[in-house]
Order: sequence, then C-alpha cells, then structure tokens
Amino acid sequence: MQGRASKAPKKELVIESPQQYKSLAAAEPELDTVPQVAVKPKVIEPLDYENVLVQRKTQILSDVLRDMLQFPMEDFEISTLRRQGRTLYSTVPENAERGAQSLFLQECIKTYKSDWHVVNYKYEDYSGDFRQLPHKVSRPDKLGVHVFEVDEDVDKDEDTASLGSQKGGITKHGWLYKGNMNSAISVTMRSFKRRYFHLTQLGDGSYNLNFYKDEKISKEPKGTIFLDSCMGVVQNNKVRRFAFELKMQDKSTYLLAADSEVEMEDWINTLNKILHSSFELAMQEKRNGDIHDDDDLGKSDSSSGSMDSFQSTRDIESRMRNETRLKLFTLDPDTQKLDFSGIEPDVKQFEEKFGKRVLVNCNDLSFNLQSCVAENEEGPTTNVEPFYVTLSLFDIQNGRKISADFHVDLNHPSVRGMVPNNNSHYMNGGGDAHAEGQRLVHGVPEAAMQYPRQGVFSVTCPHPDIFLVARIEKVLQGGINHCAEPYMKSSDSTKVAQKVLKNSKLACSRLGQYRMPFAWAARPLFKDASGTLDKNARFAALYRQDSNKLSNDDMLKLLADFRKPEKMAKLPVILGNLDVTIDSVAPDLTNCVTSSYIPVKQFDTSEKTNIFFEVEEFVPCIAKCSQPFTIYNNHLYVYPKHLKYDSQKSFAKARNIAVCIEFKDSDEEEAVSLKCIYGRPGGPLFTKNAFAAVLHHQHNPEFYDEFKIELPTQLHEKHHLLFTFYHVSCDSNSKASTKKRDQVETQVGYAWLPLLKDGRVIMNESQIPVAANLPAGYLSCQEGAGKHSGPEVKWVDGGKPLFKVSTHLVSTVYTQDQHLHNFFHHCQSIASAPQASGGELVKYLKSLHAMESHVMIKFLPTTLNQLFRVLTSATQEDVAVNVTRVMIHIVAQCHEEGLEHYLRSYVKFVFKTEPYTSSTTRTVHEELAKAMTAILKPSTDFLTSNKLLKYSWYFFEALVKSMAQYLIESGKVKLSRNQRFSASFHHTVETLVNMIMPHITQKYKDNLDAARNANHSLAVFIKRCFNLMDRGFMFKQINNYINCFMPGDPKTLFEFKFEFLRVVCNHEHYVPLNLPMPFGKGRILRFQALLSPNDTVESYNTPVGRCKVCCLHVLSKKSRLQSNHSTTTRKLQIPSKIKVQSG
Repeated sequence: MQGRASKAPKKELVIESPQQYKSLAAAEPELDTVPQVAVKPKVIEPLDYENVLVQRKTQILSDVLRDMLQFPMEDFEISTLRRQGRTLYSTVPENAERGAQSLFLQECIKTYKSDWHVVNYKYEDYSGDFRQLPHKVSRPDKLGVHVFEVDEDVDKDEDTASLGSQKGGITKHGWLYKGNMNSAISVTMRSFKRRYFHLTQLGDGSYNLNFYKDEKISKEPKGTIFLDSCMGVVQNNKVRRFAFELKMQDKSTYLLAADSEVEMEDWINTLNKILHSSFELAMQEKRNGDIHDDDDLGKSDSSSGSMDSFQSTRDIESRMRNETRLKLFTLDPDTQKLDFSGIEPDVKQFEEKFGKRVLVNCNDLSFNLQSCVAENEEGPTTNVEPFYVTLSLFDIQNGRKISADFHVDLNHPSVRGMVPNNNSHYMNGGGDAHAEGQRLVHGVPEAAMQYPRQGVFSVTCPHPDIFLVARIEKVLQGGINHCAEPYMKSSDSTKVAQKVLKNSKLACSRLGQYRMPFAWAARPLFKDASGTLDKNARFAALYRQDSNKLSNDDMLKLLADFRKPEKMAKLPVILGNLDVTIDSVAPDLTNCVTSSYIPVKQFDTSEKTNIFFEVEEFVPCIAKCSQPFTIYNNHLYVYPKHLKYDSQKSFAKARNIAVCIEFKDSDEEEAVSLKCIYGRPGGPLFTKNAFAAVLHHQHNPEFYDEFKIELPTQLHEKHHLLFTFYHVSCDSNSKASTKKRDQVETQVGYAWLPLLKDGRVIMNESQIPVAANLPAGYLSCQEGAGKHSGPEVKWVDGGKPLFKVSTHLVSTVYTQDQHLHNFFHHCQSIASAPQASGGELVKYLKSLHAMESHVMIKFLPTTLNQLFRVLTSATQEDVAVNVTRVMIHIVAQCHEEGLEHYLRSYVKFVFKTEPYTSSTTRTVHEELAKAMTAILKPSTDFLTSNKLLKYSWYFFEALVKSMAQYLIESGKVKLSRNQRFSASFHHTVETLVNMIMPHITQKYKDNLDAARNANHSLAVFIKRCFNLMDRGFMFKQINNYINCFMPGDPKTLFEFKFEFLRVVCNHEHYVPLNLPMPFGKGRILRFQALLSPNDTVESYNTPVGRCKVCCLHVLSKKSRLQSNHSTTTRKLQIPSKIKVQSG
C-alpha cells in the first residue's frame, strides 16, 4: 500500500500492518526527534457480523462466558407510562372526544388524553462515561478527611485554635446561573443553567461551593467548585448581566450569574471574604511560626533563632506539600461527580407549569360608616350596605391586564341578607336557582365554593410594575359621586350611617341584582424582577371611582402615576380599609381547585376548610413565555366596552343602561341560553346570564366587566353571544308599586356576536349594530342596516355599529392562527377525498412557516403528530420533503427560543408511529430518511440543509424511535438482524450517511456548529442502530465514515473523528461488538497468538482487528486521557480469559 504525501513539509510514515504499529508504539519514547508520523488506515471491508455469529454459533454456545459474547435477547422494549395529571379528575370533559368533529379538536383531545410512549434500552445505563455507571451495590459511607502525621503540629494549642476558627465559618446559599464551561460550546445566554448553590466549610477549614438542581441540598450535588484553588472573584458582564467569574489556579474559570446586581455583589463580597480570610490565616500561621515562643526560657538566642528558622522552613515545606499533593480520596467515584446536565440533557415529561405563584388572602373590607343592619338592632356592627370586591393583576410595563378577575364577597351574612331572594334568577350576576339537595361539581360540594376568599395568581414574567388592583362595587342606587359622598366625611357618622342604611335597604329590595362602580385600590405585587413578594405593601387608600375612567386603559393610566404622590393626592379618597395579604404558595398546597373548578390532587372533600381558587393567567403571546399545552381548557372572556346611545330615537328612555350577556347555540325563538357562564359569589357556580355594572344617567355608558364562559367542546356557526340592553329605573318613589318588575327594567335593544369566523373563534374588538327587536333567525341579519335580509329586524340609529365588545380566548383546543387552522382543515378534507392533489397540500404546508412562534410552542405535540401522519400518508416525494422542511423550521425555532427541551420531551414521551397493520406500506423512519437525504442534496436550499445538520439530533432520534416501535409492533424483532428491515431501507440509511458526510468534512469552516452537531448526532444514531439493525451493516457505515477522513486533515476534523469514535465505543454492548473470541486457532494457541510476532491476516478480520488497524493510533494519541478511565473500568469488568482473547 502506497503512502500519500502530506501537505505539511514533514516526512510521512505510512503504517500498513499492526506489527509495524506495535514496533512503533514500543519505540515511541525514542521518536521525539523523528518526523511526525501520519497514519493512513488500511482499508479492510468489515466482516458480516451476523453471518459470523451464525457460523460460530456452536462455539459461542459452548463458551462458558457466552453471555458476554451475545447481545441480550430482549435488549429494548416499548413501555406505556400512565399520564399523571395534577388534578383528581381528567380535564377533558366526558363526552368531548365523542362530540369533537374538527380534526384539530380531535387531535388536541387525543394529545391531552394519551399516555406516554417510551422506548427503553435495558442496558442504556452502561453506555456513556464510566462515572455514570449505575451502582447496584451499597456503597460505604463517605471516607473522612485523612490527616497525615507530617502535617500534625506538636503544639496542640494551635490545633485547638485552628479548630475554633472553623466554628464561625461563612455559609451562603441561593440560586445562580452557571455558564457551560465545555470548551466545545461557546458560553452564550442559552448555555446558562439555573442551579442552587450552597457554600459550605469542610473539616479542614477549606470551602466548597456545591450546586444542585433544586433546593434539596441533602442530595448529592451536581458538581463542586473547590475554593481552595480559587485565586479571585471578579465581575464579568460580557456574556450576561450580573455575571461574575471565579479564576482558578489552573487558569480555568467558572462563570456564574445572579438575578440582580445586589445578589451579584453579595456573592462576590462573600467569596472574596473567604479567599481573603484563607490568605490571612496562612500568613498568620507563618507569623506564628516566626515568633514561636519556646517553652525553655533558658535557651540561647542562637538556639531560639535556629528554632524559628526551622519552624519557618517547616511551614514552607508543609505549604509546598499541600500545593502539590494529589487528593487521593477524590478517586472515590462518589466524590468525583461531575455536572453532566449540559452534555446529557435531563428529559422530563410534559407537565403543567406556572410562573411565580402568589396566594392572595382577602380578609376584610370596612368603611367608616358602621351600624347594625338587623331590624331589632341585635347583631354585630358592620358596613351598612353590601360591597363586592373584584381582584385582578395589571402590568403597566407592558400595558395589559394579565389575569382573570377574582370575585370576592366579604360581606357579613346579615349584610348579605339585605339582598332578597339570594337564590333568585338574577342574583349576583344571574343564574338559576339551586337544585334540591347538595350539588357536586367535580366531586366538590357547590356550597363550599360559593364564597371564595383565597385566590392563587400566577405571573410568568414578574417585575416591580405589576399591581394587584381591587375594584369595589355596590348595589345600584344612583350616581357614584352622590353615593360615595357619605363615605368621604369624617364627621359624626351615626346619623349618616342610619340614613345610608335606610336608603340601602330600599335599593337592595328593588335593585339587588344590579351593581354600580364605587371605588378602587391598588398595591404593587413584587419588589424586583426575581419575583420577591412585596408583603409590606398595603391598599393604602380607597379611591372613588370616576365614571369617566372605567376602562382597563384608564386603569393603566392611573397605575402609571401610582408612585407619583403629587398626582395621587388629587384623587378623591373614600374612608375605609381593604385588608388583603399576599404570600408565597406552598408546593404542597391542599384543597385547591383549578380555574375550571377541578380539584387538584391532595383535596379533602370532607374537610370543611377554605378552598383555594386558581385564577387564570393571561400569558403573553411570546414564545419564551409559552409552553406546550398538556390539559384541556376552553374559556372565553367577554368584555363589553361601550354603548353609544345618545343619538338613538327608538326608545323614549335609555339612560341607566344595563347589559345582559347570554351564550346561545341557536337563534330560534324557543332557543334557551346555555348554562355555561361562571357565576359570582353567593350564586350558582354556572349561570345562564349575567349583568354588567350600571352607570347612572349615562346615554353612552362605558363598561369594564369581565365575563368568563366555559365554551362547548365543538363550536358551530350558530353559537353566538346575545347582548340584551335594559333601561333600569332607579326612581323608588313611583306610585305604580304593583308593577314593580316593569318599572325596574325596560328592554332597549339587542345585539349579537357570532363566535366563529372562517372556522376560528373571534378574538378581537368588534363594533356591532343594535336591533330594537329580536325576530327568529336573527343571525342571518348580521352586518346591520345595509343588508336587510331579515325584514323583521328594526335597527337602532340606522344600523350603525353602536356597541363595542371584545373577546379573549384562553383555549387549548382552538387556535387563533389562520395557517395552523387551514392546514388541519385541509388535512381533514383530503381524508375524505384521497384523490386530492398533493400540490394543494404543499401550499398549506409552506404556509406553516408563517405560523406564530408562540402558537407553534403551545400546540407543539399536536402539530408534530399531524406532520408525521402526513409524512407517512403522502404519495408524492414533494409532500414528504415539505413536511420535513416544516419540521426543520419548527425545530430551529424551538432552539432559537431556548426551548429545545420541549422537543426532547416530545420525542421521548409523545412521539408514536401509527399502529402497524398488514396494509402498512410507509413508515416514519423510511420516509423521513428519504426526505432528509433529498434536503441534503447539494442542489437544495443551503439554509434549510444547514438547519437540518445543526439540529439533526431530533430527526435521528425520531428515526431510531420509529424503528424500535416498528420492530416491536410488527413482531420483526424476533427475526434475524438481516431480515428486520427491507433492503431498500438499508440502502436509504447508507445513502443518508454518505450524503451527510461531505457536509461534515467540508462545511466545518463556514458552519462549525452545524458540522459538529451533525457529526455527534450521526454517531449517536449509528450507536443506537447496533441494537436494532444488522450489525455488520452498521460496521460498514463506520467504515464509510472513516474513509472520508485523510491523514492530512485539519485538527477540527480529527476532533470530529475522535468524538464519533468515542460515542460509538461507549455502546453498552461494547464487548460483544468486538467478538472477543479466537478465529482460526485452537484454544491452546490463544496466548501464543498475541505474543507471536507474525499474526495472520484472519486474526484482524474482526471488529477489534479493524479498530486496531484503523483507529488505534488515533485513539492512543488524542483519546488516551479521555478513555483511560473508561477502558480500565471495562477491563476490570471483563474476565482475564476474555481480555486475552480480545487482545
């Protein structure tokens, strides 16, 4: 074999036989002055591994160590893990799956109900670094710190003083971000991992900085920073804010970051204090040695001087020993734990996650007007009329309301009794009367949830500009200023209280079902951006509500001036106190229900204690704040905004206008409202209608109320919101007392809003006309006066859009994204028409590239499941390639947002191929491998191919899982390896490997990350295929891989090759893959074969032989340090007989 000249001007030596390598290895110390040796691997075709096993079957079975020569029969399995939700009952309604008609809805429900599907490799724990090997035997307790005699000081007092100095050791703990120090990965914002750090002092007085994944420091730490090797701690804000680095003696650094500047400075000061104290202690020891007093006072000065010199010399020697001494006991694997979190991701199941959770306790609301409301004046002194509190969160930094409303009734039972017919049709926001007997909602008594006082809020992005806002309402009486005036005076309140009480009783008897705005208050929620609660803040003042500043936008403007005393002082204040406290939520919170009234686990239905109510968060529509949906949730929030009625001529009186909201599924005359509106405290949990607060004497009323609706699972075109407007008479002196109901309210218009538009739920601000009447079939009359398709409809003010209303959808089964909706809709249409052209499908696939990133994350499992389904059902290559392109786009977006862990969770737990049947012609692994090959062709889009290379791990893992599921479900796992997969699939895999190699060996200069990631992902893929496919075929792929590298390659390519070989050689069945058995020799010649200087060629026709010829020199040069531990461990686990056979 002829050698090829290297590009470097050094002499090249080509090794053509193992004997030549052995001689070179033996003479290695003498080759320091010899020109560099360049190795060109000898090209030897790999053995047919499966054929060798068949031919040597008898020999293997007769070997006493045959278990080490064969793969286990059941090497992998598919397991189904039960989906464990956090609620006692499933969040999916009982009949939801049966009633779902749209494909998207069906797939979402299927996603939330399906269990986890995992492929388990039984011996996977034995693949990887030796320090990650499982410990099946009990390990002894930690060894104590060994003290050498040479270090023991004769003076016991010094020992006592030294030990005493440790008693007051410095301790500190808290959360920090740890930068990834892997040299192969550049430190970026995304490489930081949040870890819990704990500073501890050891018995010898030194300090360690341990870090953990959570606050449970009793566990083994993920890693340790030894501060006795630290030279200094300095600030470093180049990569991340509030970052600092620890400089070590070996020139390495540890990069850490805090959440705030205060925390950063605290950590830096603490660590530097430790380093300074350690230095002072060392200097003090030296000084003590220099001025050491001898017990014998009669000794001469020269004797004393020589003693000081001896002591100083001894200190220096001791210090030098400590600096150069190896810590022998760190060889214990337990003390050599490293942080593998950045290399081996910890993949977890999808779970419902929350932001910073805050418990809001509503204790009391009291005003300066107090009296006894009972007729006989026997009872407690309370407020003289009922008040109702609504709490919500506002984010003034981003200008939005970030939570749903939490309604609280803090009234004393005697005050609640002022409103008659507590269970009437309209009480507290409307609703039906209670059914006879105790009603249960998801197993919880309805009566137990009628008066909530404790709400659990969640904030994904906490910061100091988030406010807890309380809006206070009272029973409708008149104008806000008139009703608030008695509460704003500090004079004698006894007579005033009696007068207000008298008027309140009259108002409650007539207008108890109607509310009016009264006051508002606010307090900050957080101290900083890390979510530290501002528990000292209070609702300092109750401000009178301005009838012209009711909307959420007006509230945001008021909150913007909240920290400006000069502006807040101008607002009128009501004399009263709202006692609301906040606290952190305990992780084991019991007796809690979700925003859908579903009890969370650890709920005691028999216990008569307060129930905690979770309040829905309106998460920002950005990717970094989004997470894949895991539960069924289908809420619609409706916000009546404004009614412009100053120009209407249809009604004589329309001033004190109340708007009633209903949700209907038909516009027929006999159609009834659906009981799906969430009720208010004191009434039923779900009602058929609800009223907004009423403004007195306003022709153009403004509304701020929020109505929460539980939407039906399957929506259709007839589902709509119906708004009915009433003129409410506040005049209590009317003589027509026998017709009290007619006097109280008069209908003054109707408006309706269909819920669906182009198949999607309307979620924006709408301007709709108002009709004076409501004929049957009114939905066909939409769009107002210009289209008189319904001649019976009489429009108010000529059909102008007089009513403004907005909606907000919080749903995990309906999407607002038009592109995603259209894609699923088209997939459903072609399912009933298989002859549909693929070109139309390609168009909808391409449109998915425009899907919003936050929608992509939220519906990630459902979307990927459908894409894999289309991949296997497509009959055209163009469709399969475009499906893969969409997947590449989604995978890239997840990585760019730092959310790739969701992809890993999907592949490991969610992804599952369609059930195998005899008619199955296409599989995911076959179609995906073909599409990947097509995308990697040189003529295709280089941006897409670069993304595929960079994030290839996802596609290779999907390939492997599909292959494993296919083998198990089809039963082909029982066949011999060379019969498990078709010849066409073998060809596809080989083509894919050959297609990806030029990208790795050529693109590393322009796109190093993509080439490195592709190289590593390919190695993992080939390593895992040894468990599934023909092993001789996989050895051939390794051979093809090695042949793509040449002796004169740059250093980067050599590193790629080393990394590839390291990953493959870490296979859990490394020994069987090497066939450690004799070939062509008797048992007596086994030792002679290794000692003989002339080995036969046949002895190298084994995987081990080829590895020696092709890779041994490479591994000995680059990987010696990396593989020493692993090799030693493996050899210790292999009996001497096998070691000799395997060479």
